[in-house]
Amino acid sequence: MPHYNALCVCFLMIFHPVVTNTVNEDIEVLVFLPKNNSYLFSYARVAPAIHYAQMRLKTDFSFRFNIQFENSDCVNDALFQLVDRSCGNKPDLILGPVCEYEAAAVVRLASHWNIPVISAGALATGFSDKNSEYYHLTRIAPSYMKMAETFTAMFDQFTWKSALLVYEDDKAERNCYFTLEGIYHLMVDFNIKTYSFFQEDSLDTDDIINSMHDTEVVIMCMGADKIREIMLAAHRRQLTNGSFMFFNVELFNASTYGNGSWKRGDKYDSDARQAFASLNTVTLLRTVKPEFENFSMEMIKSSEKMGFDDCKDCGSVNMFVEGFHDAMLLYAISLHEAMKSGYNKRNGTEITSRMRNRTFEGIAGQVSMDVNGDRNGDFSLMSMTNVSAGTYEVVANYFGVNGTFQLLPNFNTDHFILRGRHERTTEIPDKPCGLGVSALTGVIVGAVLGTAMLLTFYFFRKNYRITIERRTHSEECDTGKHRQLREDSIRSNFSAA
Repeated sequence: MPHYNALCVCFLMIFHPVVTNTVNEDIEVLVFLPKNNSYLFSYARVAPAIHYAQMRLKTDFSFRFNIQFENSDCVNDALFQLVDRSCGNKPDLILGPVCEYEAAAVVRLASHWNIPVISAGALATGFSDKNSEYYHLTRIAPSYMKMAETFTAMFDQFTWKSALLVYEDDKAERNCYFTLEGIYHLMVDFNIKTYSFFQEDSLDTDDIINSMHDTEVVIMCMGADKIREIMLAAHRRQLTNGSFMFFNVELFNASTYGNGSWKRGDKYDSDARQAFASLNTVTLLRTVKPEFENFSMEMIKSSEKMGFDDCKDCGSVNMFVEGFHDAMLLYAISLHEAMKSGYNKRNGTEITSRMRNRTFEGIAGQVSMDVNGDRNGDFSLMSMTNVSAGTYEVVANYFGVNGTFQLLPNFNTDHFILRGRHERTTEIPDKPCGLGVSALTGVIVGAVLGTAMLLTFYFFRKNYRITIERRTHSEECDTGKHRQLREDSIRSNFSAA
Protein backbone atom coordinates (compact mmCIF):
# COMPACT_ATOMS: atom_id res chain seq x y z
CA MET A 1 0.00 0.00 0.00
CA PRO A 2 2.80 2.52 0.78
CA HIS A 3 4.29 1.68 -2.59
CA TYR A 4 0.94 2.37 -4.24
CA ASN A 5 0.64 5.75 -2.51
CA ALA A 6 4.16 6.68 -3.51
CA LEU A 7 3.39 5.77 -7.10
CA CYS A 8 0.28 7.99 -7.06
CA VAL A 9 2.26 10.90 -5.64
CA CYS A 10 4.94 10.45 -8.28
CA PHE A 11 2.29 10.26 -10.99
CA LEU A 12 0.69 13.50 -9.80
CA MET A 13 4.04 15.26 -9.59
CA ILE A 14 4.84 14.37 -13.20
CA PHE A 15 1.53 15.15 -14.81
CA HIS A 16 0.10 17.85 -12.60
CA PRO A 17 2.06 20.72 -14.29
CA VAL A 18 0.82 19.68 -17.73
CA VAL A 19 -2.80 19.68 -16.64
CA THR A 20 -2.68 23.00 -14.82
CA ASN A 21 -0.70 24.65 -17.58
CA THR A 22 -3.66 24.24 -19.91
CA VAL A 23 -5.96 26.06 -17.49
CA ASN A 24 -5.58 29.46 -15.82
CA GLU A 25 -2.03 30.02 -17.05
CA ASP A 26 -0.54 33.47 -16.40
CA ILE A 27 1.21 34.93 -19.44
CA GLU A 28 3.41 38.01 -19.09
CA VAL A 29 3.18 40.15 -22.22
CA LEU A 30 5.40 43.14 -22.98
CA VAL A 31 4.03 45.45 -25.68
CA PHE A 32 6.07 48.16 -27.41
CA LEU A 33 3.92 50.93 -28.90
CA PRO A 34 4.66 54.64 -29.36
CA LYS A 35 2.69 57.17 -27.36
CA ASN A 36 3.04 59.59 -30.24
CA ASN A 37 -0.28 59.50 -32.10
CA SER A 38 1.28 60.55 -35.38
CA TYR A 39 2.11 56.85 -35.77
CA LEU A 40 -0.63 54.62 -37.16
CA PHE A 41 0.38 51.99 -34.60
CA SER A 42 0.33 54.25 -31.54
CA TYR A 43 -0.78 53.09 -28.10
CA ALA A 44 -4.09 54.94 -28.42
CA ARG A 45 -4.91 53.07 -31.63
CA VAL A 46 -3.66 49.57 -30.89
CA ALA A 47 -4.11 49.06 -27.13
CA PRO A 48 -7.91 48.68 -27.32
CA ALA A 49 -7.50 45.85 -29.86
CA ILE A 50 -5.04 44.02 -27.60
CA HIS A 51 -7.41 44.36 -24.62
CA TYR A 52 -10.26 43.11 -26.81
CA ALA A 53 -8.27 39.97 -27.61
CA GLN A 54 -7.23 39.63 -23.97
CA MET A 55 -10.84 39.32 -22.81
CA ARG A 56 -11.70 36.88 -25.58
CA LEU A 57 -8.78 34.58 -24.85
CA LYS A 58 -9.55 34.50 -21.14
CA THR A 59 -12.81 32.79 -22.08
CA ASP A 60 -11.61 30.64 -24.98
CA PHE A 61 -8.33 29.36 -23.51
CA SER A 62 -8.46 30.29 -19.80
CA PHE A 63 -5.22 32.21 -20.25
CA ARG A 64 -4.63 35.24 -18.04
CA PHE A 65 -2.61 37.71 -20.08
CA ASN A 66 -0.88 40.26 -17.88
CA ILE A 67 -0.12 43.05 -20.34
CA GLN A 68 2.40 45.82 -19.80
CA PHE A 69 2.77 48.61 -22.34
CA GLU A 70 6.05 50.43 -22.86
CA ASN A 71 6.83 53.38 -25.09
CA SER A 72 8.49 52.85 -28.44
CA ASP A 73 10.16 55.83 -30.08
CA CYS A 74 11.28 53.94 -33.19
CA VAL A 75 14.90 54.42 -32.11
CA ASN A 76 16.16 52.81 -28.87
CA ASP A 77 13.42 53.03 -26.24
CA ALA A 78 12.17 49.48 -26.72
CA LEU A 79 15.66 47.98 -26.50
CA PHE A 80 16.48 49.88 -23.31
CA GLN A 81 13.19 48.82 -21.72
CA LEU A 82 13.92 45.19 -22.56
CA VAL A 83 17.51 45.31 -21.31
CA ASP A 84 16.27 46.70 -17.98
CA ARG A 85 14.47 43.40 -17.49
CA SER A 86 17.60 41.29 -17.87
CA CYS A 87 17.95 40.88 -14.11
CA GLY A 88 14.23 40.61 -13.38
CA ASN A 89 11.27 38.72 -14.71
CA LYS A 90 11.49 38.43 -18.47
CA PRO A 91 8.25 38.43 -20.46
CA ASP A 92 6.77 35.31 -21.98
CA LEU A 93 5.76 37.17 -25.14
CA ILE A 94 6.80 40.41 -26.81
CA LEU A 95 4.46 42.32 -29.14
CA GLY A 96 6.17 44.87 -31.39
CA PRO A 97 8.07 47.00 -32.06
CA VAL A 98 6.86 48.04 -35.53
CA CYS A 99 9.69 50.27 -36.79
CA GLU A 100 12.44 48.35 -38.58
CA TYR A 101 15.59 49.60 -36.85
CA GLU A 102 14.11 49.36 -33.36
CA ALA A 103 12.60 45.94 -34.05
CA ALA A 104 15.93 44.53 -35.24
CA ALA A 105 17.63 45.14 -31.90
CA VAL A 106 14.71 43.86 -29.83
CA VAL A 107 14.29 40.67 -31.88
CA ARG A 108 17.99 39.85 -31.64
CA LEU A 109 17.92 40.08 -27.85
CA ALA A 110 14.60 38.25 -27.55
CA SER A 111 15.91 35.42 -29.73
CA HIS A 112 18.92 35.15 -27.43
CA TRP A 113 16.56 34.90 -24.45
CA ASN A 114 14.27 32.42 -26.25
CA ILE A 115 11.25 34.75 -26.15
CA PRO A 116 8.71 34.78 -29.02
CA VAL A 117 8.22 38.14 -30.72
CA ILE A 118 5.14 38.90 -32.83
CA SER A 119 4.92 42.19 -34.68
CA ALA A 120 2.54 43.82 -37.11
CA GLY A 121 5.60 45.65 -38.41
CA ALA A 122 9.25 44.77 -39.07
CA LEU A 123 8.17 44.40 -42.70
CA ALA A 124 11.55 44.97 -44.33
CA THR A 125 13.18 42.33 -46.51
CA GLY A 126 16.05 41.75 -44.10
CA PHE A 127 13.75 40.15 -41.51
CA SER A 128 12.94 37.33 -43.94
CA ASP A 129 16.12 35.54 -42.88
CA LYS A 130 14.99 33.59 -39.82
CA ASN A 131 17.92 31.19 -39.68
CA SER A 132 19.63 32.79 -36.70
CA GLU A 133 19.15 36.16 -35.02
CA TYR A 134 15.56 36.71 -36.21
CA TYR A 135 14.34 33.16 -35.63
CA HIS A 136 11.89 34.10 -32.87
CA LEU A 137 10.19 36.79 -34.98
CA THR A 138 6.72 36.16 -36.37
CA ARG A 139 5.27 38.80 -38.71
CA ILE A 140 1.50 38.94 -38.40
CA ALA A 141 1.15 41.54 -41.15
CA PRO A 142 2.18 40.93 -44.79
CA SER A 143 5.75 42.01 -45.41
CA TYR A 144 6.91 44.27 -48.22
CA MET A 145 8.26 41.22 -50.00
CA LYS A 146 4.76 39.73 -49.96
CA MET A 147 3.42 42.98 -51.44
CA ALA A 148 6.03 42.75 -54.19
CA GLU A 149 4.50 39.46 -55.31
CA THR A 150 1.51 41.48 -56.51
CA PHE A 151 3.71 43.39 -58.93
CA THR A 152 5.41 40.22 -60.12
CA ALA A 153 1.99 38.77 -60.91
CA MET A 154 0.97 41.92 -62.81
CA PHE A 155 4.22 42.06 -64.77
CA ASP A 156 3.70 38.45 -65.83
CA GLN A 157 0.04 39.08 -66.65
CA PHE A 158 0.70 42.10 -68.87
CA THR A 159 4.22 41.16 -70.08
CA TRP A 160 5.86 44.30 -68.72
CA LYS A 161 9.65 44.15 -68.54
CA SER A 162 10.95 47.31 -66.85
CA ALA A 163 10.15 49.69 -64.02
CA LEU A 164 11.37 52.82 -62.28
CA LEU A 165 10.99 52.84 -58.48
CA VAL A 166 10.59 56.41 -57.20
CA TYR A 167 10.64 56.88 -53.44
CA GLU A 168 10.98 59.52 -50.76
CA ASP A 169 13.67 58.86 -48.15
CA ASP A 170 13.29 60.42 -44.71
CA LYS A 171 16.78 59.35 -43.49
CA ALA A 172 15.24 58.02 -40.25
CA GLU A 173 12.58 55.30 -40.38
CA ARG A 174 12.88 55.00 -44.18
CA ASN A 175 9.42 53.51 -44.67
CA CYS A 176 9.24 54.10 -48.42
CA TYR A 177 12.76 52.81 -48.91
CA PHE A 178 11.86 49.52 -47.22
CA THR A 179 8.53 49.37 -49.09
CA LEU A 180 10.09 49.47 -52.55
CA GLU A 181 13.11 47.45 -51.45
CA GLY A 182 10.87 44.39 -51.47
CA ILE A 183 10.03 44.97 -55.14
CA TYR A 184 13.66 45.60 -56.02
CA HIS A 185 14.89 42.34 -54.47
CA LEU A 186 12.03 40.12 -55.60
CA MET A 187 11.92 41.24 -59.25
CA VAL A 188 15.51 40.43 -60.15
CA ASP A 189 14.45 39.05 -63.53
CA PHE A 190 13.14 42.44 -64.64
CA ASN A 191 14.91 45.65 -65.55
CA ILE A 192 14.45 47.71 -62.38
CA LYS A 193 15.87 51.21 -61.80
CA THR A 194 15.52 53.44 -58.74
CA TYR A 195 15.17 57.14 -58.15
CA SER A 196 15.20 58.56 -54.63
CA PHE A 197 15.03 62.01 -53.08
CA PHE A 198 15.17 63.23 -49.52
CA GLN A 199 12.03 64.34 -47.76
CA GLU A 200 13.26 67.88 -47.15
CA ASP A 201 14.43 68.42 -50.74
CA SER A 202 12.36 70.13 -53.40
CA LEU A 203 10.91 67.75 -55.96
CA ASP A 204 12.65 67.80 -59.35
CA THR A 205 9.86 66.50 -61.56
CA ASP A 206 11.85 67.16 -64.74
CA ASP A 207 14.63 64.87 -63.57
CA ILE A 208 12.13 62.17 -62.60
CA ILE A 209 10.39 62.38 -65.98
CA ASN A 210 13.74 62.13 -67.76
CA SER A 211 14.57 59.01 -65.72
CA MET A 212 11.42 57.33 -67.03
CA HIS A 213 12.38 57.35 -70.68
CA ASP A 214 13.60 53.74 -70.95
CA THR A 215 11.04 52.12 -68.61
CA GLU A 216 7.43 51.00 -68.94
CA VAL A 217 6.15 51.14 -65.36
CA VAL A 218 6.62 53.79 -62.67
CA ILE A 219 6.07 52.65 -59.06
CA MET A 220 5.99 55.37 -56.42
CA CYS A 221 6.05 55.61 -52.63
CA MET A 222 5.89 59.10 -51.11
CA GLY A 223 3.54 61.68 -49.69
CA ALA A 224 0.26 62.26 -51.51
CA ASP A 225 1.12 65.85 -52.46
CA LYS A 226 4.32 64.80 -54.16
CA ILE A 227 2.60 62.00 -56.04
CA ARG A 228 0.12 64.57 -57.29
CA GLU A 229 2.97 66.84 -58.38
CA ILE A 230 4.62 64.05 -60.37
CA MET A 231 1.35 63.01 -62.01
CA LEU A 232 0.62 66.62 -63.02
CA ALA A 233 4.11 66.91 -64.53
CA ALA A 234 3.63 63.66 -66.46
CA HIS A 235 0.22 64.83 -67.67
CA ARG A 236 1.67 68.10 -68.98
CA ARG A 237 4.18 66.05 -70.98
CA GLN A 238 1.34 63.89 -72.36
CA LEU A 239 2.73 60.79 -70.65
CA THR A 240 -0.57 59.76 -69.05
CA ASN A 241 -2.07 58.59 -72.34
CA GLY A 242 -1.07 54.95 -71.90
CA SER A 243 2.61 55.20 -72.80
CA PHE A 244 3.50 54.49 -69.16
CA MET A 245 1.88 52.58 -66.30
CA PHE A 246 1.81 54.50 -63.00
CA PHE A 247 1.39 52.90 -59.57
CA ASN A 248 1.59 54.03 -55.98
CA VAL A 249 1.82 51.76 -52.96
CA GLU A 250 -0.52 52.60 -50.09
CA LEU A 251 -0.75 49.81 -47.53
CA PHE A 252 -1.70 51.69 -44.42
CA ASN A 253 -4.59 53.92 -45.50
CA ALA A 254 -2.69 57.12 -44.75
CA SER A 255 -1.97 60.17 -46.90
CA THR A 256 1.72 59.99 -46.00
CA TYR A 257 2.00 57.03 -48.35
CA GLY A 258 0.18 58.60 -51.31
CA ASN A 259 -3.44 57.57 -50.96
CA GLY A 260 -4.49 58.36 -54.52
CA SER A 261 -6.22 61.59 -53.58
CA TRP A 262 -6.19 64.10 -56.45
CA LYS A 263 -8.50 66.81 -55.19
CA ARG A 264 -7.05 69.86 -53.44
CA GLY A 265 -9.54 72.58 -54.28
CA ASP A 266 -7.06 74.46 -56.44
CA LYS A 267 -6.86 75.39 -60.11
CA TYR A 268 -5.08 72.12 -60.92
CA ASP A 269 -7.88 69.81 -59.77
CA SER A 270 -9.23 69.19 -63.27
CA ASP A 271 -5.81 68.27 -64.66
CA ALA A 272 -5.04 66.19 -61.58
CA ARG A 273 -8.26 64.20 -61.99
CA GLN A 274 -7.33 63.38 -65.57
CA ALA A 275 -3.75 62.56 -64.62
CA PHE A 276 -4.86 60.27 -61.79
CA ALA A 277 -6.96 58.30 -64.27
CA SER A 278 -3.59 56.72 -65.17
CA LEU A 279 -2.53 56.14 -61.56
CA ASN A 280 -3.26 52.74 -60.01
CA THR A 281 -2.97 51.94 -56.30
CA VAL A 282 -1.83 48.71 -54.63
CA THR A 283 -3.25 48.31 -51.14
CA LEU A 284 -4.24 45.59 -48.70
CA LEU A 285 -7.31 43.52 -49.50
CA ARG A 286 -10.15 44.45 -47.16
CA THR A 287 -12.49 41.69 -46.05
CA VAL A 288 -15.61 42.33 -44.03
CA LYS A 289 -17.49 39.90 -41.83
CA PRO A 290 -20.04 40.52 -39.03
CA GLU A 291 -17.49 39.98 -36.27
CA PHE A 292 -15.22 42.59 -37.82
CA GLU A 293 -18.03 45.14 -37.83
CA ASN A 294 -18.59 44.55 -34.11
CA PHE A 295 -14.86 44.83 -33.51
CA SER A 296 -14.73 48.16 -35.37
CA MET A 297 -17.55 49.56 -33.26
CA GLU A 298 -15.80 48.48 -30.07
CA MET A 299 -12.60 50.20 -31.19
CA ILE A 300 -14.50 53.46 -31.71
CA LYS A 301 -16.12 53.21 -28.27
CA SER A 302 -12.79 52.44 -26.60
CA SER A 303 -11.12 55.38 -28.31
CA GLU A 304 -13.87 57.72 -27.13
CA LYS A 305 -13.51 56.48 -23.56
CA MET A 306 -9.75 57.04 -23.61
CA GLY A 307 -10.40 60.64 -24.69
CA PHE A 308 -7.36 61.44 -26.82
CA ASP A 309 -8.02 64.95 -28.08
CA ASP A 310 -5.00 64.90 -30.39
CA CYS A 311 -6.14 61.74 -32.18
CA LYS A 312 -9.46 62.18 -33.94
CA ASP A 313 -9.12 59.00 -36.00
CA CYS A 314 -7.80 56.71 -33.28
CA GLY A 315 -10.95 54.60 -33.48
CA SER A 316 -10.24 53.65 -37.09
CA VAL A 317 -9.14 50.08 -37.71
CA ASN A 318 -6.03 49.70 -39.84
CA MET A 319 -3.57 46.91 -40.60
CA PHE A 320 -1.70 47.39 -37.31
CA VAL A 321 -4.83 47.31 -35.17
CA GLU A 322 -5.97 44.07 -36.82
CA GLY A 323 -2.48 42.62 -36.69
CA PHE A 324 -1.84 43.03 -32.98
CA HIS A 325 -5.26 41.59 -32.18
CA ASP A 326 -4.52 38.54 -34.32
CA ALA A 327 -1.04 38.27 -32.77
CA MET A 328 -2.62 37.50 -29.40
CA LEU A 329 -4.83 34.88 -31.05
CA LEU A 330 -1.96 33.20 -32.87
CA TYR A 331 0.18 33.03 -29.74
CA ALA A 332 -2.67 31.55 -27.67
CA ILE A 333 -3.38 28.85 -30.26
CA SER A 334 0.31 27.93 -30.55
CA LEU A 335 0.91 27.97 -26.78
CA HIS A 336 -2.15 25.81 -26.21
CA GLU A 337 -0.88 23.21 -28.68
CA ALA A 338 2.63 23.28 -27.23
CA MET A 339 1.37 22.76 -23.70
CA LYS A 340 -0.82 19.86 -24.78
CA SER A 341 2.39 18.26 -26.10
CA GLY A 342 4.16 18.69 -22.76
CA TYR A 343 5.95 22.01 -23.30
CA ASN A 344 5.51 25.14 -21.21
CA LYS A 345 5.39 28.88 -21.85
CA ARG A 346 9.18 29.16 -21.51
CA ASN A 347 9.78 27.00 -24.58
CA GLY A 348 9.93 30.00 -26.91
CA THR A 349 11.50 28.14 -29.82
CA GLU A 350 8.79 25.48 -29.79
CA ILE A 351 5.97 28.00 -29.54
CA THR A 352 7.47 30.07 -32.37
CA SER A 353 7.74 27.02 -34.64
CA ARG A 354 4.06 26.23 -34.04
CA MET A 355 3.07 29.67 -35.31
CA ARG A 356 4.44 28.78 -38.73
CA ASN A 357 2.74 27.11 -41.66
CA ARG A 358 -0.74 27.37 -40.21
CA THR A 359 -4.09 29.02 -40.91
CA PHE A 360 -6.54 30.44 -38.39
CA GLU A 361 -9.51 32.79 -38.29
CA GLY A 362 -8.50 36.36 -37.51
CA ILE A 363 -10.68 39.32 -36.66
CA ALA A 364 -11.06 40.37 -40.32
CA GLY A 365 -10.90 36.97 -42.00
CA GLN A 366 -8.65 34.01 -42.55
CA VAL A 367 -4.98 34.44 -41.62
CA SER A 368 -2.41 32.25 -43.36
CA MET A 369 1.16 32.00 -42.06
CA ASP A 370 3.90 30.57 -44.27
CA VAL A 371 6.67 28.17 -43.25
CA ASN A 372 8.94 31.11 -42.45
CA GLY A 373 6.60 32.67 -39.91
CA ASP A 374 5.45 35.45 -42.27
CA ARG A 375 1.85 36.14 -43.09
CA ASN A 376 0.76 35.50 -46.65
CA GLY A 377 -0.61 38.71 -48.07
CA ASP A 378 -3.77 39.44 -50.01
CA PHE A 379 -3.70 42.72 -51.92
CA SER A 380 -6.06 44.77 -54.08
CA LEU A 381 -5.45 46.83 -57.19
CA MET A 382 -7.47 50.03 -57.37
CA SER A 383 -8.04 52.13 -60.48
CA MET A 384 -10.13 55.15 -61.39
CA THR A 385 -13.26 53.65 -62.93
CA ASN A 386 -15.21 56.91 -63.27
CA VAL A 387 -12.98 59.65 -64.66
CA SER A 388 -15.75 62.25 -64.62
CA ALA A 389 -16.26 61.77 -60.89
CA GLY A 390 -12.63 60.86 -60.18
CA THR A 391 -13.59 57.81 -58.12
CA TYR A 392 -11.58 54.64 -57.54
CA GLU A 393 -12.70 51.03 -57.25
CA VAL A 394 -10.98 47.71 -56.66
CA VAL A 395 -10.52 46.10 -60.08
CA ALA A 396 -8.33 43.10 -59.22
CA ASN A 397 -7.12 41.09 -56.24
CA TYR A 398 -3.95 39.13 -55.58
CA PHE A 399 -4.10 36.17 -53.20
CA GLY A 400 -0.73 35.29 -51.72
CA VAL A 401 -1.58 31.79 -50.50
CA ASN A 402 -1.88 30.40 -54.02
CA GLY A 403 -0.32 33.26 -56.00
CA THR A 404 -3.40 33.98 -58.10
CA PHE A 405 -4.26 37.32 -59.71
CA GLN A 406 -8.02 37.69 -59.96
CA LEU A 407 -9.59 40.19 -62.36
CA LEU A 408 -12.95 41.59 -61.25
CA PRO A 409 -15.87 42.34 -63.61
CA ASN A 410 -15.08 46.08 -63.63
CA PHE A 411 -11.50 45.45 -64.77
CA ASN A 412 -10.67 47.36 -67.97
CA THR A 413 -7.97 45.48 -69.89
CA ASP A 414 -7.31 48.43 -72.23
CA HIS A 415 -6.32 50.52 -69.23
CA PHE A 416 -3.28 48.28 -68.65
CA ILE A 417 -2.06 47.99 -72.23
CA LEU A 418 0.95 50.15 -73.07
CA ARG A 419 0.38 52.38 -76.09
CA GLY A 420 2.60 54.37 -78.42
CA ARG A 421 5.86 53.02 -77.07
CA HIS A 422 7.38 52.77 -80.56
CA GLU A 423 5.99 56.13 -81.65
CA ARG A 424 7.79 58.04 -78.94
CA THR A 425 11.04 59.62 -80.14
CA THR A 426 13.79 61.24 -78.17
CA GLU A 427 14.07 64.97 -78.70
CA ILE A 428 17.19 65.89 -80.67
CA PRO A 429 19.01 69.04 -79.52
CA ASP A 430 18.87 71.89 -82.04
CA LYS A 431 22.58 72.04 -82.76
CA PRO A 432 24.14 72.89 -86.17
CA CYS A 433 26.22 70.02 -87.41
CA GLY A 434 28.08 72.17 -89.95
CA LEU A 435 27.66 69.67 -92.77
CA GLY A 436 24.92 71.55 -94.66
CA VAL A 437 26.75 74.88 -94.48
CA SER A 438 29.91 73.27 -95.75
CA ALA A 439 28.05 71.71 -98.69
CA LEU A 440 26.42 74.99 -99.67
CA THR A 441 29.74 76.80 -99.43
CA GLY A 442 31.37 74.11 -101.57
CA VAL A 443 28.80 74.57 -104.33
CA ILE A 444 29.28 78.36 -104.36
CA VAL A 445 33.06 78.14 -104.31
CA GLY A 446 32.99 75.47 -106.99
CA ALA A 447 30.87 77.66 -109.22
CA VAL A 448 33.26 80.57 -108.79
CA LEU A 449 36.63 78.91 -108.76
CA GLY A 450 35.89 76.11 -111.16
CA THR A 451 36.52 72.44 -111.33
CA ALA A 452 39.76 72.45 -109.34
CA MET A 453 38.22 74.03 -106.24
CA LEU A 454 35.17 71.71 -106.45
CA LEU A 455 37.44 68.65 -106.32
CA THR A 456 39.29 70.16 -103.35
CA PHE A 457 36.01 70.67 -101.46
CA TYR A 458 34.91 67.06 -102.21
CA PHE A 459 37.94 65.61 -100.45
CA PHE A 460 37.56 68.11 -97.56
CA ARG A 461 33.90 67.16 -96.98
CA LYS A 462 34.65 63.42 -97.04
CA ASN A 463 37.35 63.83 -94.42
CA TYR A 464 35.08 66.07 -92.25
CA ARG A 465 32.28 63.52 -92.34
CA ILE A 466 34.58 60.76 -91.10
CA THR A 467 35.67 63.02 -88.24
CA ILE A 468 32.05 63.73 -87.25
CA GLU A 469 31.14 60.04 -87.36
CA ARG A 470 34.10 59.12 -85.16
CA ARG A 471 33.24 61.89 -82.69
CA THR A 472 29.57 60.81 -82.56
CA HIS A 473 30.53 57.17 -81.98
CA SER A 474 32.87 58.22 -79.17
CA GLU A 475 30.15 60.32 -77.49
CA GLU A 476 27.70 57.41 -77.68
CA CYS A 477 30.19 55.13 -75.97
CA ASP A 478 30.82 57.69 -73.23
CA THR A 479 27.09 58.13 -72.67
CA GLY A 480 26.56 54.37 -72.41
CA LYS A 481 29.39 54.04 -69.91
CA HIS A 482 28.00 56.92 -67.82
CA ARG A 483 24.53 55.37 -67.72
CA GLN A 484 25.95 51.98 -66.72
CA LEU A 485 28.01 53.53 -63.93
CA ARG A 486 24.92 55.31 -62.61
CA GLU A 487 22.94 52.04 -62.63
CA ASP A 488 25.73 50.20 -60.78
CA SER A 489 25.89 52.99 -58.20
CA ILE A 490 22.13 52.90 -57.59
CA ARG A 491 22.08 49.14 -57.23
CA SER A 492 25.02 49.08 -54.80
CA ASN A 493 23.45 51.81 -52.71
CA PHE A 494 20.18 49.90 -52.54
CA SER A 495 21.95 46.76 -51.40
CA ALA A 496 24.22 48.45 -48.89
CA ALA A 497 21.65 50.69 -47.19
